[in-house]
Amino acid sequence: MAGSTYGKLFTVTTWGESHGPAIGVVIDGCPAGLPLTEENIQQFLDRRKPGQSRFTTARSEADQAEILSGVFGGRTTGTPISVIVRNQDQRSRDYGKIKDCYRPGHADYTFDAKYGIRDYRGGGRTSGRETIGRVAAGAVASRLLKRLGIHVTAYTKAIGSISVPESEYDYDSINQNPLYMPNNEYAGKAAAYLESCVKNQDSSGGIIECIIDGMPAGIGEPVFDKLDACLAKAVMSIGAVKGVEIGDGFEAARMTGSADNDEFCMKKGTVCKKSNHSGGTLGGLSDGSRIVLRAAVKPTPSISREQKTVDIHGKETSISITGRHDPVIVPRAVVVAESMAAITVADLLLANMGAKMEYLEKIYKE
Repeated sequence: MAGSTYGKLFTVTTWGESHGPAIGVVIDGCPAGLPLTEENIQQFLDRRKPGQSRFTTARSEADQAEILSGVFGGRTTGTPISVIVRNQDQRSRDYGKIKDCYRPGHADYTFDAKYGIRDYRGGGRTSGRETIGRVAAGAVASRLLKRLGIHVTAYTKAIGSISVPESEYDYDSINQNPLYMPNNEYAGKAAAYLESCVKNQDSSGGIIECIIDGMPAGIGEPVFDKLDACLAKAVMSIGAVKGVEIGDGFEAARMTGSADNDEFCMKKGTVCKKSNHSGGTLGGLSDGSRIVLRAAVKPTPSISREQKTVDIHGKETSISITGRHDPVIVPRAVVVAESMAAITVADLLLANMGAKMEYLEKIYKE
């Protein structure tokens, strides 16, 4: 299988299946000397692990990170960092009755069409557990960015039709509710809505918003590796994400140029913008303002309500999916989107080191 590696200089390769012995990641290109421990990675993994609330799968996994290489004495060595997380609570029997059926909304049919063979236990590589490797790499990338004064934060903007208005944001609330929403009152409304979904044997989608603060201007590699293009690819690569927008996004299509343009001004000798409709990027490069991106996440496809489908023999049938599944993917995907954004920015920052002679001279002459 090609396509399991992301990045050019800061590269991330994930491996493993949902019901295999383990899940893991190899992170290459991380500079030597970055302080890093298993606990640093664990803090990120704990945000996506199952069993944290009634709105996540009951699968009991510690998701304990173990660093196999690339770190010595609490610091990165510059060599590939390998992290493993062992699976402990697989229930492959839950999939025995439906192994020959194509589950609606899943990749069963497309994987059969491509490879002629698939791991039906939990979806194999298409399972949400694949994101463990992304999150572990995101923890490393975030520590690198923090040293440079860059901070990435993601949260649940909306679940179903319940959306937190920007004027009501309280970032301190993000980690105070199980849905990772920046407002506890709206989180309560969303929780009630999800309870109704569960009662109706259904699921919900939502929107993740991610902000990046502290970015210098000029990061990105036109033409094909623009900052916004790379962020879109990174976040769209997350399972269940069906759309990505930067800044005003699709709303910009309904605006006039005079309304959408961000006028420039000077503040304390620095070029700034009076607004941020562009979401922090111009011409595919960071413009020095806050980067804002959103990801639309589809409803969890595994629902207990009976659905029509086809089996591997071409016979029409019906299916009702049992087992342990999230009624909403969004809360556990928040840290995944944050991680992919951090990985992307780290990769492009490393690429930018060769953009000017003065950068090279600072490294090799001074």
